[in-house]
Amino acid sequence: MTTTKTRKTTTEKPIEILPTNPFVFEVLELASKQKSNAKKVEVLKTYVHDSLKSVFIWNFDESVISLLPEGDVPYANADEQSVYSGTLSDNLRKEAYGGESATGQDLDGRGKTSLRREYQNLYHYVKGGNNSLTTIRREMMFINLLQGLHPREAEVLILTKDKKLTDKYKVSFENVKEAYPDITWGGRS
Repeated sequence: MTTTKTRKTTTEKPIEILPTNPFVFEVLELASKQKSNAKKVEVLKTYVHDSLKSVFIWNFDESVISLLPEGDVPYANADEQSVYSGTLSDNLRKEAYGGESATGQDLDGRGKTSLRREYQNLYHYVKGGNNSLTTIRREMMFINLLQGLHPREAEVLILTKDKKLTDKYKVSFENVKEAYPDITWGGRS
């Protein structure tokens, strides 16, 4: 008498399809949801864009040195300080998740820009980028950039400047290196 075993075959689900020209935060969230490193790499390869690479380089490359102060971004509009409290980072975080904020941005991002459009200006905020800017001018430009971005994109940028992207998103340096072997790491400052 012989017995046969039936094997249960599992097919991996295909990755979720994002809209054309997705926000950086959408790609990061989709990659974070994947259970395997191979799927994370697949997401990063599928939605490759220079804006995403720029964020990863700033976050993971130790030779990229941020010229912005670490931590929350201060928000100091005098007329709004009495009505709203908190830093710009706090306000953007609240706004990104449906709360009220002092920035007055639309929650759906209409009329706002994205990192996909603005990534070419990120050089202003790192060592060796634009040395002609004063510290105050650089910080004001950064605040203006954050206020123009979709709130969740701004949150990504704040995490990136402090090299803390992995605090929120489950995408490792190894995932990025595997997905983008064309990136040369080091020697940027």
